[in-house]
Amino acid sequence: MEYPNAFTGKTAHPTTAELTATLGGTMELWDELVSWLATEHGIVDQEWTFSGAKYGWALRLKLKKRAILYLGPCDGCFRASLVLGDRAVKSARESSLSKALQKAIDEAPRYPEGTGVRILVKRSADLAVVRKLAAIKLAN
Repeated sequence: MEYPNAFTGKTAHPTTAELTATLGGTMELWDELVSWLATEHGIVDQEWTFSGAKYGWALRLKLKKRAILYLGPCDGCFRASLVLGDRAVKSARESSLSKALQKAIDEAPRYPEGTGVRILVKRSADLAVVRKLAAIKLAN
């Protein structure tokens, strides 16, 4: 099942109230992830970006000038996206990630800046996967 970005037709980034209404119960997971990145890794720079009508709005979380993670709100869930460089992909393959996630990385689209991985977050177990990938990206 496809979960499109909930804010593709908006001309301004979502307000906190709109985000909360859209994410529902996963707003707590969103906040937990943002808080963890700030506390554990010092990632406090945030900016909303609009990637066009097809992709909608996403919250970009940065460390200095380096984009670490993008959070795209969907109805009842959100998509965490990150681009892994070659060293991070190698490290991910050598880690204890599930076979399904290893396969997703292998099949992910390749861009000049790296491999684009997207994780749909609907429950706390999904959050653990995003944390692990973010830590791998930061270490490489």
